[in-house]
Amino acid sequence: MPHSVIIGLGQTGLSCARYLAKKGVDFAVADTRFKPPMLEQLEDEFPELEIWLGPLDSSLLREAQELVVSPGVAISEPAIAEAMHFGVSVVGDVELFARELADRKRSEGLSAPDVIAITGSNAKSTVTSLVGFMAEKAGINVGVGGNIGLPVLELLEQDEKALYVLELSSFQLETTHTLNAKVATILNVSPDHMDRYPGIVEYGLAKQRIYVGCQHAVVNRADEATLPVHQRIPNGITFGLDCPDEGQLGLRDTDRGTVLALGEEILLPVDQMTLTGRHGQENALSSLALGLSAGLPMDAMLDALTCFESLPHRCQPVAEIDGVQYINDSKGTSVGATVAALKGLGPGLAIDADGKAQGKIVLIAGGDGKGAVFDDLVQPVLDFARAVVLIGRDGPHIADILPDTIEMKKAGDMASAVKTAQTLARPGDLVLLSPACASFDMFAGYAARGHAFAEAVKALMPSLPNVQGVQESTGVH
Repeated sequence: MPHSVIIGLGQTGLSCARYLAKKGVDFAVADTRFKPPMLEQLEDEFPELEIWLGPLDSSLLREAQELVVSPGVAISEPAIAEAMHFGVSVVGDVELFARELADRKRSEGLSAPDVIAITGSNAKSTVTSLVGFMAEKAGINVGVGGNIGLPVLELLEQDEKALYVLELSSFQLETTHTLNAKVATILNVSPDHMDRYPGIVEYGLAKQRIYVGCQHAVVNRADEATLPVHQRIPNGITFGLDCPDEGQLGLRDTDRGTVLALGEEILLPVDQMTLTGRHGQENALSSLALGLSAGLPMDAMLDALTCFESLPHRCQPVAEIDGVQYINDSKGTSVGATVAALKGLGPGLAIDADGKAQGKIVLIAGGDGKGAVFDDLVQPVLDFARAVVLIGRDGPHIADILPDTIEMKKAGDMASAVKTAQTLARPGDLVLLSPACASFDMFAGYAARGHAFAEAVKALMPSLPNVQGVQESTGVH
């Protein structure tokens, strides 16, 4: 029986196989699917490898010493749970990464690279990318990855880094035990992945694992669920959109307009940032809090905020047609993400450039809701939306919770959704694709959905030059 069994053969599983092979660990691979996506590549690289496909065999798993479980596989799977009951260790790729950093420190006498660990229901990809960009601006050799970009074990194949900035999902954190990050944060907690967790309490507790062993915690003042619950962590910095106390980050209103502030110290007017909306300001503040806790220089971080490019499919401007803006937030795959987009973009549409016309949002929403309850959408939609265009499998569930005072239309595909939104929007309005759902009922992933939105917007006015998003590759979320 092999020492380790890798369960799940996607990109993460393949990176685990390569890592264990280099370490000389005897391992096998298992996947519940008969044709997992990386099977051919795995067989080419490891022709003698034992591979088990189909339903997991608990009798085989409990004979292993360790299971390396990919994030897409729930550790509550009966065969995995039974193996755990028999004392089999269960880890993930982030735990292997953490062990490797510790091993290198012990064997080579090197100071281990610092780790900034970031999780949350919303905005974690933007904040992870922004903090990495801040580190680059400071001249630090930084590796950015995890649940965004490269799997963490592939980061170890690069040149030696002084800092790792990792986006971590609740799934990854379930199997992580010794990361011991220098700085850790839960940006926010709102219902997501309710098809995998019994409820939001269990989901939030999975995210709490990011604080285990960390030196500094960064906390969202507006969300008590981001406070460490298992241990007291000193030297914490908080962030929020309110006026900050001494040593904390927030917003202040001045004669120069709204500014980012550290206590009473003015850092940067928000109109000098590339990130827009209230959610953009919150992302900037959380990134500054993480950077300060990690020792990044303030001047480099502020410079980064003036030139950081927002991520594809995250509140990304696509075009303006007949006075209506079209925004691609396809990465808004949860209710909380869409609420943040509505609250972030809505207030800026109260009046047009001449201070006259009231602007509203025409929201395109729906898809695979992952078992979520959509009630939290109601008030932001009432506050900021003119109408809602519903798509996908769970579009009708969103319609069920919205009041009749909101105009609602159904659309069978993205092209018709965009055309319908165009008929509903008025000059000064914003058409926002922010589905509050995953995309797999209609698309290969959120990027494919965003690409379809950008193409549909371009089709409204074929004379438009190539709009943002149209030429991007379509990844899978």
